[in-house]
Amino acid sequence: MIARRKDTPVGPGYKWVALSNTTLGVLIATMDASIVIISLPAIFRGIGLDPLAPGNIGYLLWMILGYLLVSAVLVVVLGRLGDMFGRVRIYNLGFLIFACASVALSLDPFRAGAGALWLILWRIVQAFGGSMLTANSAAILTDAFPARQRGMALGINQITALAGQFLGLLAGGLLAAVDWRAVFWVSVPVSVTGTVWSYLSLRETASGRRGRIDWLGNLTFAAGAGILLAGITYGIQPYGDSATGWANPWVLAGLIGGVSLLLAFCLIETRVAEPMFQLALFKVRAFTAGNLAALLTAIARGGLQFMLIIWLQGIWLPLHGYDYADTPLWAGIFMLPLTLGFLLAGPISGYLSDRFGARLFSTAGLCLVACSFLGLLAVPVDFEYGLFAALLLPNGLGQGMFSSPNTSSIMGSVPPEHRGVASGMRSTFQNSGTALSIGVFFSLMVSGLASSLPGTLSSGLQAHGVPAGAAEHAASLPPVSTLFATFLGNNPIEHLLGSGGVLDQVTASQRAALTGHTFFPRLVSGPFHHGLTIVFGVAAGMALISALASALRGAHHAEPERPTTAGVGQEAAQPRHNAPS
Repeated sequence: MIARRKDTPVGPGYKWVALSNTTLGVLIATMDASIVIISLPAIFRGIGLDPLAPGNIGYLLWMILGYLLVSAVLVVVLGRLGDMFGRVRIYNLGFLIFACASVALSLDPFRAGAGALWLILWRIVQAFGGSMLTANSAAILTDAFPARQRGMALGINQITALAGQFLGLLAGGLLAAVDWRAVFWVSVPVSVTGTVWSYLSLRETASGRRGRIDWLGNLTFAAGAGILLAGITYGIQPYGDSATGWANPWVLAGLIGGVSLLLAFCLIETRVAEPMFQLALFKVRAFTAGNLAALLTAIARGGLQFMLIIWLQGIWLPLHGYDYADTPLWAGIFMLPLTLGFLLAGPISGYLSDRFGARLFSTAGLCLVACSFLGLLAVPVDFEYGLFAALLLPNGLGQGMFSSPNTSSIMGSVPPEHRGVASGMRSTFQNSGTALSIGVFFSLMVSGLASSLPGTLSSGLQAHGVPAGAAEHAASLPPVSTLFATFLGNNPIEHLLGSGGVLDQVTASQRAALTGHTFFPRLVSGPFHHGLTIVFGVAAGMALISALASALRGAHHAEPERPTTAGVGQEAAQPRHNAPS
């Protein structure tokens, strides 16, 4: 897919075309990163596979993480290719690959394990196309908009991307209720339309700088980041008698090997003439502080997303009479105040940061996020929804206040010829944070549950007629299996006691009580709240550290502008945010 010729005239409205098209691209890419999470139960039922069976947990993890890992690893490479061969050209190709993968996903011809492998492999291909979109969208906008409007444009684009993660949860619940293949079909018309539209309307407004591909740097970074993130992911699975797998030799080898490869990558990048990762950009304080804040905020945001899903699906919604099969859809609906906060604050803070700088809004937004996490710590497990929504809304507002100015600050702090790789580096930190959040927060939650859940579960089951041996066996199973059951909208008690005919050994009334809406939520409320306290406490700490990094990014400086032959407002190469002389 080639871009339009660089010397093709464009009018003053081109920047709005670029904004609308790139916003559509990042929306569909980020929605597909999360749309599968809510629809996993319907997908696995559709291909006839039990994801909670011991041998199938790997399918479950890679269905979620395959997309995230590829997005985290490849965006820098694809941003660099955009700098070399044209950002619009790479962006257009990404739309095309994304559309083809969406069609292949919806046409899965296999069942059981083969069907799951088909979906995982094509999700990886889809993530490759989505990474082309996200790696170059911010650079295309930075090229197209003058400095006085860049914060607003990047704010709309970035907030749409973040909101897509939560809108994907809602869309997944709605579409999975119709048919599991509809989860993948929905992205086909959008990606096809985007492909045609971007080819006809977008054009290169920055000069590509041909160069050599840093093959050794690419390989070491991709291998190091992929192995490290995979090791962290498998750390949440039990190993031996431990509730988590951090003592597993393979996990330890992955962590050590991944870090070693990334250190080798950093050494390689200082020795090659045209490196993939522009380490010199970290000398720019605004660039370094912005990316550090983005990484920690992405980890905290990912943890919030997964913990809210478990909280709503496993406890609150069943306590309020919702069937477990319906909880994935309603969890997405009840989380809408968070998305609304994103959509309200993002464009406004982006617009204001163009005039007053990024530091004030991004730092204040992160402080608001930290306060929201602390507020969630004080909320009881069976909360009043009005209070819950009142805490989710400022969390979304705070993240919206942070994300738009932070993205504008990062992209405005680098020279124009490095915007593609800078956009990819920014996306790498953000996507890596989302992938890391699964390992970090699931491990924290599992550790919190492991100390109190077994005893509580065993005594509760025995009180309802379950034989002591069966109760002890169910209570000794890894807490992660219980978390996955609630995450998938399954009744955990049916999952724990369904095999072996245990439920047939109790009376009808006891069986009805055990498998009803309220037994498990009330039983697990205490242990779950203990784990939740650890998770949200760590998330609040991350938000405060991010706020400190944001405050240290440097003061706002007006940026001179100069026209280009392309007719699009283009800034000078002088860094904007307190870059070193």
